[in-house]
Amino acid sequence: MKLAFVGCGYVFDIYMRTRWAYPEMEICGVFDIDKRRSETVSKHYGFHVYADYDALLADPRVEIVVNLTTINSHYEITRRALEAGKHVYSEKPVTTELDTTKELFALAERRGLVLAGAPCNLYCDSVATMWKAVLDGAIGKPVLVYAELDDNPAHLMNLEEMESPTGAPFPYVEELQEGCTVEHLAYHLVWICAMFGPARAVTAYSKNLIPHKTDTPLNPADTPDLSVVCLDFDEGVAARITCSWVAPRDHRFRIVGDAGELGADNIFHDQTPVHLERYSRVSLAARKAYTARNQPLVGRIFGIGGRKLKLARRWKSHAVEAEKGVGKSFKHRFVSWLRRREIYAQDKLLGLAEMDRAMRDGRKQPMPPNFLIHINELTMMVQRAGASGIATVPQTTFEKIAPLPDMVTGQRDYRAGYRQRMMENRLGKLIDKLQKR
Repeated sequence: MKLAFVGCGYVFDIYMRTRWAYPEMEICGVFDIDKRRSETVSKHYGFHVYADYDALLADPRVEIVVNLTTINSHYEITRRALEAGKHVYSEKPVTTELDTTKELFALAERRGLVLAGAPCNLYCDSVATMWKAVLDGAIGKPVLVYAELDDNPAHLMNLEEMESPTGAPFPYVEELQEGCTVEHLAYHLVWICAMFGPARAVTAYSKNLIPHKTDTPLNPADTPDLSVVCLDFDEGVAARITCSWVAPRDHRFRIVGDAGELGADNIFHDQTPVHLERYSRVSLAARKAYTARNQPLVGRIFGIGGRKLKLARRWKSHAVEAEKGVGKSFKHRFVSWLRRREIYAQDKLLGLAEMDRAMRDGRKQPMPPNFLIHINELTMMVQRAGASGIATVPQTTFEKIAPLPDMVTGQRDYRAGYRQRMMENRLGKLIDKLQKR
């Protein structure tokens, strides 16, 4: 797989964190309109720097162009790459308009090329584990999804001071101007839609709650910093997703079934622990008690929270378990370890690897065009819902997709392997007595 990157900003270093796990990837070179960034990246990673974008597109070695430019540049960069005969992997969203997104996928199809994109957390261990557990019937019939993407009060986070290991500033102006919905909603949408199919109805609300987030002038200045969407799916599944840059950090996601629930703590961590709870009268009754809800050690006695599952392991699971070649100082190594352990760990190259693997195997892309177009439409619907809200039906749809074979083949049966805690079984009769007169 021979790649070239366009855009060497903050997110570029995140991609490079797992490069060590992909010896099959050959990075032919990079280009950034900021020559200082190109030079810094070249010095740090040893990559060739193209003089301009035309030179990158003219390189016959390059098979895939990776588009990490600003969102307002996505359309032009991707279009030119496709017209030059290159496959493209784009950061999200492909574009911010449904018509132009469709146009790019149609162009790729006419040229016999692949256009794929982020986010690739659909392929991570934690999502694979939840998907397999749902298919195993571990929670019975899925009926409800709760997903959070609160990312802290942006106005209190000193975003202007954040830098990547190679000194790229965090793109806080673009993030705040585009908004938390455009930047983050797809992290939840891809796995929810993959598991449960296309959304059939959308009810959404978005609003700007904190007008002043930075002294840097923003255009527009009133991009929503909160959005809430309820999605309706076939087979009786409903989902609620909340995004904000107002509430303290909360990246949890839960799937509730008629017999139990699956829960995970952090959609930004590819190996975030997944817990399965098969509901019992004991665990459900115990939740009424404040102490059982708020003291995990007490709650576990009654089965609250269930059991931590052994994560499904995939072909690149090891990629987020170490980091090599990004930061070399003791500080960088320590911060890297702390981040992976406590905050987030993402393998952003996994999407490219799955794209390339499907191409070489002659298979359809695991996230096919109609799927990505649907995700794009839903994202922009929610972003533009406004304070008056909307209740509407998406224009787009897709054929329901299946998990990749190694997400399910050879993995454990999570329903068959579940065991209630000993005390949960024994406390059933006590709960019955306490609930009677």
